[in-house]
Amino acid sequence: MITYLFAMAIILLALLGWVAVQHLARLYAARHPEFGPAREEGGGCGSRCGCSGKQQCHRD
Repeated sequence: MITYLFAMAIILLALLGWVAVQHLARLYAARHPEFGPAREEGGGCGSRCGCSGKQQCHRD
């Protein structure tokens, strides 16, 4: 039982840590606009195949 609770606590701490890192990145980007906005993972063009509508995916 203690192992189960310990594992849940580790997962929760990892998720909270990731949220804190994202928040700090957004704060840094707001304070330093010369570097542009903070890029989110999976956001914007280039993270998926054919995001511009003109490209097609080819599998080798």
